[in-house]
Amino acid sequence: MATVYAVAFMDDRFLMVFNEKRAGWEMPGGSIGDGESAEDAARREFAEEAGYGIDILEIRDLGHCRVCACLLLDRVNGSPEFRSELFREVPERIAFERSEYDAVVPWARSVVCSFEDRR
Repeated sequence: MATVYAVAFMDDRFLMVFNEKRAGWEMPGGSIGDGESAEDAARREFAEEAGYGIDILEIRDLGHCRVCACLLLDRVNGSPEFRSELFREVPERIAFERSEYDAVVPWARSVVCSFEDRR
């Protein structure tokens, strides 16, 4: 099953959620449902897990999943699944491979910065 996650920025910080089962911080995301686009799945998963809306600027296929570079919007869900926090850098305690985040976060940051420069 295909998966997607989102790297959403507010100014120079990005949001991550703490997954107790995996004992680490991760980007909100999950499975793409049947008949659901990657963008719609990213918006749904982000709202469920973090409680916020996102504005997707660009999507990238990593092979094993898709990742979205986004702007963080207002809260849309008052009862998110996970605790969330804004970071400037990837924290030490993460749930997935650091090498992927070390590549994806700078890419997403550059997409967001380019978008904001054009406004």
